[in-house]
Amino acid sequence: MARRAAREPLQYLTGVQEFWSLTFEVTPAVLIPRPETEGLVEAFLRLNRAPEPIVVDIGTGSGCLAVVAAREIPGARVYASDVSAEALQVARRNAAAHAVAGRIDFRLGDLLEPFRGAGLDGRVDFIVTNPPYVSDADLPGLMPEVRDHEPRAALLGGPDGLEAHRRLARESPEFLKTGGHLLAEIGLGQESTLRALYAGQRRLDLVAILPDLAGIPRVLIACARP
Repeated sequence: MARRAAREPLQYLTGVQEFWSLTFEVTPAVLIPRPETEGLVEAFLRLNRAPEPIVVDIGTGSGCLAVVAAREIPGARVYASDVSAEALQVARRNAAAHAVAGRIDFRLGDLLEPFRGAGLDGRVDFIVTNPPYVSDADLPGLMPEVRDHEPRAALLGGPDGLEAHRRLARESPEFLKTGGHLLAEIGLGQESTLRALYAGQRRLDLVAILPDLAGIPRVLIACARP
């Protein structure tokens, strides 16, 4: 009770959080999965037509996106990365708990860097990611549960919150096959800037930016072209 009164998130006290009707272990090493991120799963399942898609989850954290992709599509070949070794330990435990550990290749590193030289160039059907997108200036105004307890590396995206998005827009075409999709979560007030960013990409077309249940633009969908 004292820890919760001090604004420590309930999920870190109980050690669990539900996502996509599954129970995931969470620790202070990982971002707490949120309902808004389920929009990435919905978009992925709606767009996928392949029985054995190659799916790359960037910044996997608890592993929630990678685990759900592996469970929902048994033939999927799933790869997941994170800059935090502690987060990957949590993700591996979650994969084991949901019986998909043998079907997810977890790698330590920043964004897409761990997959260079792995034979994935031009072969990936989906890149899914909830990247850090909070601007440095917005950090002080966040709820104490988020600001003081969740991992900064999973939250902060630089001065305007878009550093990871710029890299994803630039680097994802190297890995996506023609017609493959990048699905990325975005933050409040970032839609117009990201539309302009993707309009300038030579090998990516912005398909849509979908709202969450509160009507906030949340899921960016881009498609790779030749």
